[in-house]
Parts: sequence; structure tokens; C-alpha cells
Amino acid sequence: MTSVLRLSTPSDAHRWSDERRRDGQSIGLVPTMGALHRGHATLIERSQALCDHTVVSIFVNPTQFDRSDDFDLYPRTLDVDIALCDSLGVNAVYAPTVDAMYPEGFETSIDPGSLAHRWEGEHRPGHFAGVATVVTKLLTAVQPHIAVFGEKDFQQLAVIQHVVRDLGLPVTVVGEPTVREDDGLAMSSRNIHLNPEARAQATSIKQAIDRALDCSTSTGSLNDIVEQVTNDIQRSGGTVDYVAVVDRLTLEPVTDLNSDTQLLVAAWFGGVRLIDNVALAATE
Repeated sequence: MTSVLRLSTPSDAHRWSDERRRDGQSIGLVPTMGALHRGHATLIERSQALCDHTVVSIFVNPTQFDRSDDFDLYPRTLDVDIALCDSLGVNAVYAPTVDAMYPEGFETSIDPGSLAHRWEGEHRPGHFAGVATVVTKLLTAVQPHIAVFGEKDFQQLAVIQHVVRDLGLPVTVVGEPTVREDDGLAMSSRNIHLNPEARAQATSIKQAIDRALDCSTSTGSLNDIVEQVTNDIQRSGGTVDYVAVVDRLTLEPVTDLNSDTQLLVAAWFGGVRLIDNVALAATE
């Protein structure tokens, strides 16, 4: 028997939040699609350090999937997730149904603009419109003071910060560094679908990133970095969607390394798509 409160509708969440706000208490939101792992626990702990109350939303959002099979296969472990939230001292879990989030007649969609066009946006058409819309709905329902997102989904974090700023939403978006497995693989709910061979191969992403960091502090050019990361992943059995060195604010490709340069990677292993990123520093 769990003691964490479960909220199921936007009105439930709104009412709960109103009560805390009237008492002058701060609220943090950790938006997730469930299948929680240690990376999510870190986001929860960050929210708890910043706010009086923490809400974890669990909703597998159909509008951000560009492939129906990906949506169908996304892991759903709601009871286990709620138990984990309870053990971590989460105050409330907001787990709405699809009908509660998108009732009959729902037509509105948020276009997050040019920041969403490249990289993930190019390979997953409509993805960021779905993300921007669902996150805005979650923020509207829960009314948090702080919302915590992982930096593993670097472009997603940038898009959400952009939407919050453009719409003037009264929330501070906080990014939390990527949490990794002991062998360096970035934690992801999708990792559960990796077979043993693909799981071993997928560590090449972090290995390639580490080599890129070495290259960025030596004499390597940006083309050298992109080529090296691509080749390392392909030699390990991965299929690369993109490797890009971009400005971390605009996400546009850069020609020179500077303090705002980010390396973005997306690759497939054993039918599972994984993403990762790292900040690159200019040679001093």
C-alpha cells in the first residue's frame, strides 16, 4: 500500500496545486513517461532540494511518437513507478489517461518553431509539437514553480525552455546532468529493449564521445570530431542518424569550437534508438 497521492485528471492536479500555493508552498514537477530509473530518481531529488512539494507526472504521450510501433512498445510500468515515487518521498503522482489529456474534440497543438526543425525534429516528424503541447498541458495542470528535465534529451530541454519563454509561462525550467550506467551508457527507459549484444555495442556512444572530448582539446577539427564519432559507432555495429556539433543555444551547426558548443548524437543499436550529448570546449 503506497502513501503517495495519485492525481488522475487536470482538475485534480489543479485543485491540489491551488491548495499548496495558497499556503505559500513551492511545487516542483518532474515530467516523465514512466519506466522510471535512477536517472529519474536524480531529477526527483533535484526537485525535492528546490521545492516544498514534488509531483511526478507519468504519461506516455501518443502525440510525440512518429511511429505507432514505438508508442506501442514503450515500456509501461505504472505500479512499479508509483511504488518508486513513494519510496523516494514524492508527494503526488499525476498519471492522467489519454482521454483526460486529449478529450474528444481536442485540436490544439503548439509549434515550437525553428529550434525543433533540425536533428530530432528532422528524424521524428511532429515529435516536438507533441512534446511542447503535452508539457504545456502538464505545466498548466500542476502549476509548478520549478520543472526539472534531464539533459540527456538536450534538444528537448532547449525546446521546452524556448516554449516556456515565448509563452511567458510562470515556471523555471531546470536541467539536470545525464545519469549513466557504470559502463557509461546514458540511462534511458528504452535501454530495457536492448538485447545483450546491442547493449554491449551501445557503450560505443560514450566511448566515442570521450574520444571527441580528447579531440576537441587537441588539434582536431570539427569535421574530424564528427567523422571520428560516426566511425566509432558504426564500427561497433550501430547505425547513425546524426552526429552534429552545434551551438547549445540555437542548435545550429558551428564552424568553430567555443564555450557554447555541444556534440549531439543519435544512433540505433539492435532496433533501439538512443541519443546522447556532451559539451565540447575550445582549445585554450
